[in-house]
Amino acid sequence: MTKGRGAIFRKMPWECAALSSAWRRPSPAGLCGYSSLVSMELAIVRHLILINGPRNSRGSGSGSGSRLDLPVASATLSTSWQGELPALLGLQATTATTMPAPAVPEIYEEVLHESIDTRTETLVSLRELGPPDLVHLLKQNLKSPVRSTGVYHHVTGVDASSSASLAAYINTLTYKEHGQTSTTKIFEGIYCCYNAFSRLDMRVHVTIPGTVEAFCVDERGEKRKATDELWLETYLCSVLRAYSYADDGSGETIRKIMGVRRFNPVTNTETEHRFLSAAETLFFRGSATGWQLGSDSIVQVPNNVSNHLTSGLLKYFHTTGRFTSAINLFEKLRTQNVEVSSLLAKVLFMGNEEVQGVRVLYQALKESPMDYVMLDTQAEFLIKKAMIADTPGQKEEILKMALGCADRSTIAAPSEFTTWARLAQVYVALEDWENALTILNSCPMFTYQDKDAPIMPEPKEVYLPTLPETRLDEIDSEPESRFSEQVDPSLLNVRAANYRGTFKLAYNILTEMTAKIGWDQLLKIRSSVFVMEDEYRSDRQDDASHGPPSKRNPSTDGLRGSPEPSTNGDHETKDGQNEKSNEKPTEEPDESGTTSNAATNGNGDSTLEKPTHTIDPGEVKADGDTTATTDEHLSRLNNKRLCERWLDSLFMVLYEDLRVYTIWRTQMAQYRAQSMQYTKSAEEWEILGALAERLQHHEEAAEAYRACLAARFSPKALSGILRAFQKEKNIDDTVRAVIRLVTWQYRWYSEFSPELLHTIRVLIEEQGAVKVRSHIQSTKLPQPVLDLTHHYAALCATFRSSGTDG
Repeated sequence: MTKGRGAIFRKMPWECAALSSAWRRPSPAGLCGYSSLVSMELAIVRHLILINGPRNSRGSGSGSGSRLDLPVASATLSTSWQGELPALLGLQATTATTMPAPAVPEIYEEVLHESIDTRTETLVSLRELGPPDLVHLLKQNLKSPVRSTGVYHHVTGVDASSSASLAAYINTLTYKEHGQTSTTKIFEGIYCCYNAFSRLDMRVHVTIPGTVEAFCVDERGEKRKATDELWLETYLCSVLRAYSYADDGSGETIRKIMGVRRFNPVTNTETEHRFLSAAETLFFRGSATGWQLGSDSIVQVPNNVSNHLTSGLLKYFHTTGRFTSAINLFEKLRTQNVEVSSLLAKVLFMGNEEVQGVRVLYQALKESPMDYVMLDTQAEFLIKKAMIADTPGQKEEILKMALGCADRSTIAAPSEFTTWARLAQVYVALEDWENALTILNSCPMFTYQDKDAPIMPEPKEVYLPTLPETRLDEIDSEPESRFSEQVDPSLLNVRAANYRGTFKLAYNILTEMTAKIGWDQLLKIRSSVFVMEDEYRSDRQDDASHGPPSKRNPSTDGLRGSPEPSTNGDHETKDGQNEKSNEKPTEEPDESGTTSNAATNGNGDSTLEKPTHTIDPGEVKADGDTTATTDEHLSRLNNKRLCERWLDSLFMVLYEDLRVYTIWRTQMAQYRAQSMQYTKSAEEWEILGALAERLQHHEEAAEAYRACLAARFSPKALSGILRAFQKEKNIDDTVRAVIRLVTWQYRWYSEFSPELLHTIRVLIEEQGAVKVRSHIQSTKLPQPVLDLTHHYAALCATFRSSGTDG
């Protein structure tokens, strides 16, 4: 061994100083039990793999067509040490808890390289942060090496600061796992990582053993030179994507894209420094021509403080609680642009530095009095303070201040949804229902733009392995049982569950109003604010009130229960009669949304009053000149507004939600009165829980989620229960829920969920690290399962979160 090291030094005398400094560095906590000789060996291997340049955020030394020798790590390390290499390469947190890497899913191609070709073809259509990183591997069968097989998977959170770090990730995939004898070997790999700043796909081609070639591909599929600046942009994009594509614990994101390994991109203060340094360098990139990274779906025009970079930064600080680092970053950036004051104020509010946050906004608004983001930040802060005011008088006074800020923000940015939505929220808090509905009707709505999810060809075969550390009976049975359940069609057709972006937020405001004043009162306010169909038609013809309208109302076309409107007009003259014949006597629901008498079967008709349709603006314009109305009638109509078609649609969707909810609650009450068991499938309970949560009936939602979990494991239901546990400050049940969610996430190749990390961080801040660790350990689940959650707690200790000292 000594002779081998001497040979290395004789070949590379210029590296002696770097290697010496590497040896003097303290070993990672995961390797602290190893001897100094082992540490030296590991340092040598790491240095050899990252031989193309020093370890910094720019990844210097990697360029277009640049080739470097990639040593085979297994030839240098003994077999017993190979399992430590992924942690050494930065794929795992350097904490006291040694975490095994998630299993590697394999998606087999029908045609070699078709996944790479498909990714190249879709580059021109990417508009946001881009898809997750793609890792394509070529395998050979050891018994017939002539034949090659193409497999791939997606990954987020891998260090993309240089070609060497990406090549190192591919190299880790060549190791045998759990002592199994492999019948194939990987001899070639390609790592693709999208650079959203420059609209390029950075690629690293690795031959094992052999060489590494780094290059980038533009939207036309042409190769370009990979520079240090491009690698810096790519690194920052990779971190932002790791947070953007991370699951919130419910499993919804994991199920959208098959076979994605998710790693934590920032595992210690060193990687945090590199991340924030890159963010500072690139923060104002593109401010002259518009922000290249794009923004969340609720932002119409991205700017310096409303884009994917700032959203990612705020999410990182919220997750980790590293508010001091956030303040330092935004203080420096604020000297270049006063707009950054809104971001600084937000992190000050997060860190409970409210007085300083208010001062920052006050000083910044003196320089830029019509900055809508700062005004919106003020209004949001005031609404939160009003909700915890000591007296009704104080609450009203604070809300009036919020009203002034929100009103000015709509003047400053009339085309942004967030400003109008905030103003509507203020009116809802003030219980000014007519103005709240009027402002909601004024909100500019945008079509939801989903993330740049990868579009891949149909795979030949899919292999989704599991690790022993994630084996838990209740979780392992979940995938099979989901697809054998029967679901009532009426529950599958609930449209509100599919709302995203601005429509989801607008629907939330509407359901908040309904929860506070009831459905019937909401309809009365709606009729007093908007021009209703019967009002407009009352004087058109003498016989208008004796028959249905002769044609369909454009504002409600497609909202009468059919998924697609008729294309041939066969049902055009019957629509009004059918709707009238299906109408039932109305009955006002009580506070819980139930009624005293309702249909006893799941397909019964509604006992809620269906909303009367409003008139479409185009129809008023077309028929206004020929309508005979009195002066009084015209005066009444002139004081009302025309309801936007999208809001009309929301009322219809809300009606459907309330109808299904009312039937469910009434049936449950009747079954309980007769001491009978009310049965639903787990999938149906999950849908009902989400429905009740949308309607802001949180106790009923928790009840449905518990019934779902009694039938089978569901991450969505458990996430809903977890939110209830957090509100109740129930530490035992919170810990049990987190352990199972972390295990399920890890089972599907995700070692990182920002929401779960935030939950554990808050627990540690409130209860202390020792108490949280003891609660985790006392659950009597298998130790490998508990270690997965201990890993999250160890991350909090690495970042020195409050409460980790005891």
